[in-house]
Amino acid sequence: MVVFLEVSKANETMELYFMIMERGRIMRNTKKDTRINKLVIFSLLIVAMTVTVFAGEAEAGEVSNMYATVWSLVPPLVAIILALITKEVYSSLFVGIVVGALFHSNFNIKQAYLTMVTSETDGGLLAKLSDGWNVGILIFLVVLGIIVSLMNKAGGSAAYGAWARERIKTRKGALLSTFMLGVLIFVDDYFNCLTVGSVMRPVTDTHNVSRAKLAYIIDATAAPVCIIAPISSWAAAVAGVVDGVNGLDLFIRAIPYNFYALLTIVAMLTLTLLNFDFGPMRLHEKNAQSKNDLYTTESRPFAAEAAAQVTGKGKVIDLVLPVIILIACCVLGMIYTGGFFDGESFIDAFAGCDASVGLLLGSIAALLLTFVLYIPRRILSFNEFMCCLPEGFKAMVPAILILTFAWTLSGITGLLGAKEFVAGVLESNKGMFHVLLPVIVFLIAIFLAFATGTSWGTFGILLPIVVPILDPTSELLIICVAATLAGAVCGDHCSPISDTTIMASTGAQCDHINHVSTQLPYALTVAAVSAVNYILAALIQNWLINLPIAIASMVVTIFIIKKIYDAKEKRA
Repeated sequence: MVVFLEVSKANETMELYFMIMERGRIMRNTKKDTRINKLVIFSLLIVAMTVTVFAGEAEAGEVSNMYATVWSLVPPLVAIILALITKEVYSSLFVGIVVGALFHSNFNIKQAYLTMVTSETDGGLLAKLSDGWNVGILIFLVVLGIIVSLMNKAGGSAAYGAWARERIKTRKGALLSTFMLGVLIFVDDYFNCLTVGSVMRPVTDTHNVSRAKLAYIIDATAAPVCIIAPISSWAAAVAGVVDGVNGLDLFIRAIPYNFYALLTIVAMLTLTLLNFDFGPMRLHEKNAQSKNDLYTTESRPFAAEAAAQVTGKGKVIDLVLPVIILIACCVLGMIYTGGFFDGESFIDAFAGCDASVGLLLGSIAALLLTFVLYIPRRILSFNEFMCCLPEGFKAMVPAILILTFAWTLSGITGLLGAKEFVAGVLESNKGMFHVLLPVIVFLIAIFLAFATGTSWGTFGILLPIVVPILDPTSELLIICVAATLAGAVCGDHCSPISDTTIMASTGAQCDHINHVSTQLPYALTVAAVSAVNYILAALIQNWLINLPIAIASMVVTIFIIKKIYDAKEKRA
């Protein structure tokens, strides 16, 4: 009887949710979209009620019946599938959080609510907003938004855009310039996404590069570049999760086998040089070039900012210098937290840094120095400078909301034991024929990162499992470590709940679902080529041979896809 009462309460809750969703959809989408969204959520409700009938009521602290089972992966999958179907990320993440909380509480409504909201567990909303790392990243985002707003208001971005337009004459030049800047900013992926986007967006807009293509280039030069850069927050994170061996040395030796990261860069350059796109990206680029439509879909985030009034007298230096100051301050902030000024070497300081605190310290210092740069020269008045503070915050609200929901969903997925389930799958397959072990590790890392939205969490889980089960002197260990890192980045690229994917959308000012859907075919193509090459790597175990084979196979694959598209267009 209690179970059916809980089901009744769930029905009432979901009916209220339907009403809210219905009103929002009428304002933004067609009636057809509303019916599809309602049908999807109703189907999920039916599944949830079916499971509820067979689930007993739980008391606080009781272990979930779905802990460390395949069910632990359902909440993030629900959020991902809903986001792709409805094209709306906020409600999709919320539904995923609700499903996860219900699973964790064995469908006890009160306990599910506490799991979602309070800080009684590590997965709740308040717990995530109380986490020092998360708070540091959110403040960094706000400060970065303020600095970008200041550069725009001062006229630095407009001056740089005019300067770049005189020198960058082609779309290919704009795309390659964006790529080069992304490679140069290898210190941190968050910083990379937002800085490259704010600097290069005026240039790519001038040459009719779609926002989806810009977001792809930003994303492809963020995590993939950071994961092969020895001096980066990612290298520090990897070095910190491996016990018993020199983590940084292991990271460096794994770089030539990090096929997904390397081949993503190869694929992006090949596509740019061939002036070729496939999948949904092809439509976005076609509309951008032929119709001057940079968005394709009705969702146009930040579109109103294009008409923002520029009141400053800025020059190119008023964009370039704040960016250089920001980079320098963030690097100094990170090595400061790693003990560089207390006697640690530069490499050791990076390996032991707290990236969240370092970026926070660096960005605030850069903001203060930007004040000194603008105000005495009267580029901006004091009042104009202060007006940019709330404007910068408002620009980052969408990213902050999505990140907060994504962190909460990731935390609840962790409470359900998703990590333990995946670790158990890997442990049970460790005795498998070694030639398949790297590709198995690669695929498991992809799935875990895709479901949880965190690449750092993925290699933090898998590396302590992978390293002890292999001979520390063997080349196969290096290949499996690289496969873990590559899979983590790949899953992160494919997942709409990934923080770095969200950052890329924000930096490009592109609709988030558009970015995910256009990037997915590219990411899956590179992943498929990488998987084949991990089988070859296990057989050959020599990166001097494997890496050229991987690069050649990636280029050939793109040429084959281009031939297929060209043949279809000729027949049409």
